[in-house]
Amino acid sequence: MIKHASFQHGWFYHYRVHNKKAELLDNGFSPLREYLYSVFDECPHEYFEKAPRGSKLKFKLPIQPQEITGHEVSQLTRCGLEQNSERYSSNHSKVQVFMLENDDKTIAVEVPLWIEEKEVNDYKGIFGTREPLTGHIDLLRMEDNKVWIWDYKPNAHMEKYATTQTYFYALMLSKRTGIKMDKFRCGYFYSAYAYIFKPEANAIPKIKDIKNFF
Repeated sequence: MIKHASFQHGWFYHYRVHNKKAELLDNGFSPLREYLYSVFDECPHEYFEKAPRGSKLKFKLPIQPQEITGHEVSQLTRCGLEQNSERYSSNHSKVQVFMLENDDKTIAVEVPLWIEEKEVNDYKGIFGTREPLTGHIDLLRMEDNKVWIWDYKPNAHMEKYATTQTYFYALMLSKRTGIKMDKFRCGYFYSAYAYIFKPEANAIPKIKDIKNFF
């Protein structure tokens, strides 16, 4: 039911895809299904051995997420932490596996991503390197004909750069699949609150303004 691979990308990431849910991807989302299965065999692991990583980006984008109390991902988080309390030592694994197994909308977890210099204008000016940007999506869900990219943040209410991280995850997945950005939604969450936003294509600041976002 769940296809699993452990990738050593600095440390071990447990990439999992729910086969039955992935098989149901249609209405223009078949490229996502193809990508999810392709990375089991074709992931460029060498990209993940070098900086930068999406989770380490330390500049803000002009995005104001909406704070939501009682979102279903927060409710599922509480269930996962409780029911998997003895099954896994990592809270991420407790939440991720519970949602993959029990939530109809969660398709995959720890999804590997990357983007190359040629795919973003002024790449070196933004990231300070020509090396590929990489990352892993904590939770990939489908809801209302949109691809939802979620990052589990135990202290989500204190996060400064989670919008930047999840925005670039959406951009990376858009580049890898060819699915347009308007089909993506982003969020980060913990057991109390969720923060969501629509990733706009023009959210990347110009190079001359980037210093203002650090």
